[in-house]
Amino acid sequence: MGVAINSIVGRKSYHCDLLFRVIDIKENNGAKTAILYGEDYRLIADAPFADLVTIDSEERSKISREFRSLEAQSLELFQQDIDLLRQKREYEATNGYSQDFNYFHIPGRVLHLDGDPSYLKKCIDLYEKIGVKVYGVHCYEKDMPQQIGPLIDKFRPDILVITGHDSYSKSKGKKTDINAYRHSKYFVRTVIEARKKVPHLDQLIIFAGACQSHFESLIHAGANFASSPLRVNIHALDPVYIVAKISFTSFMDQVNVWDVLRNTLTGEKGLGGIETKGVLRTGAPYKPIVED
Repeated sequence: MGVAINSIVGRKSYHCDLLFRVIDIKENNGAKTAILYGEDYRLIADAPFADLVTIDSEERSKISREFRSLEAQSLELFQQDIDLLRQKREYEATNGYSQDFNYFHIPGRVLHLDGDPSYLKKCIDLYEKIGVKVYGVHCYEKDMPQQIGPLIDKFRPDILVITGHDSYSKSKGKKTDINAYRHSKYFVRTVIEARKKVPHLDQLIIFAGACQSHFESLIHAGANFASSPLRVNIHALDPVYIVAKISFTSFMDQVNVWDVLRNTLTGEKGLGGIETKGVLRTGAPYKPIVED
């Protein structure tokens, strides 16, 4: 079967280590090049047709099972963290369980801006499974700096995710040169525009970046968390775990950076951040409205 739009392929030169989805095909002087999006990692790449091999459904299922197993392990560990946070909130809200009254929680609003619609759907599904309320918007990376201001005005988020696809190209410059990255400069501009709206780091918590993104520039632009310190690939769902940890942490508590990173699929090589407060607020008493 030949390579076509939406084909699932591997790159022979990389021993088919990652699965990619063909999202576009370019032709120049008879030579065809495919534009690729990672199936499980937020990586964008291009490759000549001669370097591509289509992955059949059986092999794809085998690789997918391995990734789903990692996702399940990460989710299980994360759920344990959430349970501990919930127990701590109950203990504090009831004055060490010495008082019996109902209380309620006001979680933060999350705006997730994603350059890939299929990844956005995967993330939304996980947010819902974990119990985080989110507004998801698909927006191509190049358009994000212009779109972010009106979106912040519309949704007034407490947490903002700016992600999609990215990659570093050695042929375009050193790792310190932001122009050697596919989309990092757009992520940086988007963070800068967001900080013009909400300058305070604890009033709007920002995660920004994708695979191999220019971590230092994103942090200096005003992101609380970003990728990728060692320019490695990050998993499609990693931003969700970071956001969820912040969402379930009280605004009275700091979010420990290492606690945030330990249950992500990528870890500290691909993700990093700065000291940040949680966003969850607890109130009491909870009185349901009873209709007459």
